[in-house]
Amino acid sequence: MNKFKVKFKDPEEVVDFVNRVERYPFAMDLSRGSVVVDAKSLLGIMVLGLNQVVSLSIYADECTQLCQDIEKFIAI
Repeated sequence: MNKFKVKFKDPEEVVDFVNRVERYPFAMDLSRGSVVVDAKSLLGIMVLGLNQVVSLSIYADECTQLCQDIEKFIAI
């Protein structure tokens, strides 16, 4: 499993993120506090809110290509 912190500034970024992660067969969740949503769910991500740092959990050991695809969303 891999974990990252990600952040979305506007709805267009959320759509872009979902389009990118849908291409991969890995199970992924986003969470903030006690709320956990499917990372491939546009509405679920919107529930977490924009301009919030959220935790991304990817349930796969080898996901290098996915990490490169979502690099612009990773919060430092």
